[in-house]
Amino acid sequence: MSRARVFDRLATFLLWAAGLLILAILAAFLVRILGRGLPFITWDFLTSRPRSMGPGGGVGPELFNTFYLTGLSLLFSLPIGVGAGIYMAEYAKPGRFTDVVRLSVEALASVPSIVLGLFGMILFVNWMGWGFTILGGALTLALLNLPTLVRVTEETIRSVPQIYREGSLALGATRWQTTAKAVLPSALPGILTGVTLVAGRAIGETAVLIYTAGVTASRHFPDWDLFAAGETLAVRIWYVKSEGLVPDADAIASGTSALLLIVVLVFNLALALPLHWWQKWRMGR
Repeated sequence: MSRARVFDRLATFLLWAAGLLILAILAAFLVRILGRGLPFITWDFLTSRPRSMGPGGGVGPELFNTFYLTGLSLLFSLPIGVGAGIYMAEYAKPGRFTDVVRLSVEALASVPSIVLGLFGMILFVNWMGWGFTILGGALTLALLNLPTLVRVTEETIRSVPQIYREGSLALGATRWQTTAKAVLPSALPGILTGVTLVAGRAIGETAVLIYTAGVTASRHFPDWDLFAAGETLAVRIWYVKSEGLVPDADAIASGTSALLLIVVLVFNLALALPLHWWQKWRMGR
């Protein structure tokens, strides 16, 4: 057997082993978290309000706030992040301004989330006088989302074959028509992958929201008020395990952890499956 074939088989084995190891780690993580938390997830747990002192509290407001804050953060960050990525990939010319924009994106991506949380607290909670609010938390989360959205969008659009642009322009399309009708549909799967990444991170974020949205939930459920406090599932886990006084803190934390994991998985599947079906339909059309 030649040396090249030996190295090829060795590389194949190592790559398979790495993939199986990742799957094993994920399976162990899922089994442990879901095994401990699923018995505590009941309808009353999903719909009732949390309790400050007594046992038996639920996470209804926190579940609502998790989706509400994530949706608002995407609403604020998607137009800016995707727009900036399109500009950097299709319209930006090499120069000082482009270098400054790219450097700013890289710098923002390297900022720890707790620093962004402190920034949001100084700006929205103190300087603007909003206090702990859903709006302040969503705007700060949008800052956390922006670097990933910009970078993923730019790299995905750059990966679209140049022949798509040349063919569209040769048929008489304008530059914007080429970008909107030829480039973006081809780049859509990669862009949605970036959206999934930032949404998953936003759902599980704690440091940003502790300082901006607070560790309490509104008395009304569901509460669409942007200026109400917005404790989420992830923040609830942190609060119960660190400062909570309820006697069943371990049970609440385990149930909330399992619920948060299910929410992330369902959110990912809700984006991935329609995208997969759309790609199959587009290829078979």
